[in-house]
Amino acid sequence: MAPIKQTDHAVEHKSTVPANYNSLVKLFVREYDGTPEHTPPEERRAVLMLHGRTVPVLAVYDIGLGDYSWSRVLAHAGYDVFMMDLQGMGLSPRPEMDTAYNGNPAQHDRVTYPNLPLPSDGPPTYPHQLGNSQSDWDELHTVVEYIKDLHGVKQVDLIGNSAAAYALGPYTIQHKDNVRSLMFQAPVFPPNGTDSAPGTEFGAPVQLPTNTPPYPMALGIKKGVDDAWKAETSPDCPSQKAPGIVDTVWEAIMASDPVGRTWGKPLPGGGAEGINRQRQTFWWGWNKKTAPLHGTLGGPVPVFIVYGDLDKTVTTGPLSVTELYKAIAGENKLMFKVSCASHQMAWEGRRTTLQTMSKQWLKHGKVFGKDKGSFHLDDNDDVTPQPVP
Repeated sequence: MAPIKQTDHAVEHKSTVPANYNSLVKLFVREYDGTPEHTPPEERRAVLMLHGRTVPVLAVYDIGLGDYSWSRVLAHAGYDVFMMDLQGMGLSPRPEMDTAYNGNPAQHDRVTYPNLPLPSDGPPTYPHQLGNSQSDWDELHTVVEYIKDLHGVKQVDLIGNSAAAYALGPYTIQHKDNVRSLMFQAPVFPPNGTDSAPGTEFGAPVQLPTNTPPYPMALGIKKGVDDAWKAETSPDCPSQKAPGIVDTVWEAIMASDPVGRTWGKPLPGGGAEGINRQRQTFWWGWNKKTAPLHGTLGGPVPVFIVYGDLDKTVTTGPLSVTELYKAIAGENKLMFKVSCASHQMAWEGRRTTLQTMSKQWLKHGKVFGKDKGSFHLDDNDDVTPQPVP
C-alpha cells in the first residue's frame, strides 16, 4: 500500500481531571490522512478511534505489524483517521502516575527494578481515583471539536473498543449532532451501572465514591495480558492467536509508556520488562436507563456492535453486550457475534474480518448486507440470525 500522511497532534485542553484541574494540558492525537486529493470538504470523512480501560490507543489500533494496524487499513480506504489517548493513558498526560507509590499497594511487589523516582514500598501520595466520566467526556469533546475545525467536517464517526463505550455512548447522547455513526468493538456495558455523578466539586481531589480504590493507577504486567487472553482462547480455533503476538502487543504498550517501560522485573540482558500503568477511573451514566435516552442511539446515530463468541470479558458477571443491544431504543442498530474471536479480536486471526466489517459499516451503513438486527458470523463468513435473549 502507498504511504499515508501521519501527523501527531498535541491538542490543548483545560483539564477537568481532579489531579490537575484547570491546568492546560496537551492530549495526544495521531492522525492518518487517507482522504483522497481534491475531495470536497463536505465529502471528507473523519473517524475517531478510542481505547479501552487498560491498553493505550496506538497499541490497539496502530500496532506496527503488517495488517494489524486497523487505523492504517481505514486510512487506506479513504478516511481521515484519528486516535486519541485520554489523560492517564498512552502519550497523553498522566498526572500523579509517575511514582510507583501511587500504584495499587497490593501490586507494589511488581515494581522491583531500581530505576524508580521513589521506592515502590509505601502508601499512595495521591490516595484518590484519577479521572471520571465527566473528564473523559470533556476530553473527547475537545478532540472532536478540534477535528471538526481542522478539516471543516460537521460530524465524526466514532469507533471504540471495550471500556471506550463508557465515553462514546454517553458522549453521543449528549452531542448527537457531532456524531455520524458509532461502532463498538467488545463494548463494556453494565445494565445496572451507576446513573449519575456523586455530588462532588471537581476542583478538589476527593475520592468518589467511598468504595472506589484509593489510588490513581493499577500496575499491569505482561503475564496478566497473556493469562487473560489464554482464558478466552479455544483449541478449536488454531488461527486465533499468532505465535509471539503477546510479545508484540506488550512492546506496543510499552512504546506508549515512557515511564512504565523502565519499571518491572529486571531482564537477563539488561533493562526492565516494564509495567503497564493503568489509570483508575470512576464511570457513571452508562446503563440500561441512560442508553435509550432521547432515542439518540439507533435513531439519528446508527450503532454497530461487534464482539467475539469467546469473549468472556464483556459477556459475564455484571456486563452484557446483548443488554446493550436491547437498551438501544432506535431501530438503526446492528450486532454481530463473530466466531473464533475473543475480547482481543483486533490482534487475532479475525482482525481482518473486523477491519472489513468496519469499512463496510463506514461506507454503506451495512455489514455483510445487513443494516439492522442481530447476527452470527461463522468461520466461513456465513451470516445467520442470532436471537437476543
